Amino acid sequence: MPRSFLEDIENARPENPERLASTTEEEIQRQIAEDGGFDIGEIDPVRLTARRSYPDPRQLRHQLNMTQEEFARAFGLNIWTLRDWEQHKAEPEGPARTLLRVIAQNPEVVRRAVDAT
Repeated sequence: MPRSFLEDIENARPENPERLASTTEEEIQRQIAEDGGFDIGEIDPVRLTARRSYPDPRQLRHQLNMTQEEFARAFGLNIWTLRDWEQHKAEPEGPARTLLRVIAQNPEVVRRAVDAT
């Protein structure tokens, strides 16, 4: 997942500013109608929830009553990677997501496997 920094977003400019400036409200509404998707404005934001395909690392660590250092050491993770996940600076990918799922299901199995290496 590519990272975007606030300064990149603030400095972003439309590819065709003349076209953007000349687009009328009627054209915008026509394009919305032609889109066929639902209007997100029709949804109550309170009902929206983010779903992950893996456990939230911070919540998982808290459920296990562990510090970041303890969690990282017990499960063979880099402490800085764990901190980035918890601060949403990065997301676990592929095998790391699977590892988090297994930790959530059976942390002792993962601890024993890490200790055996």
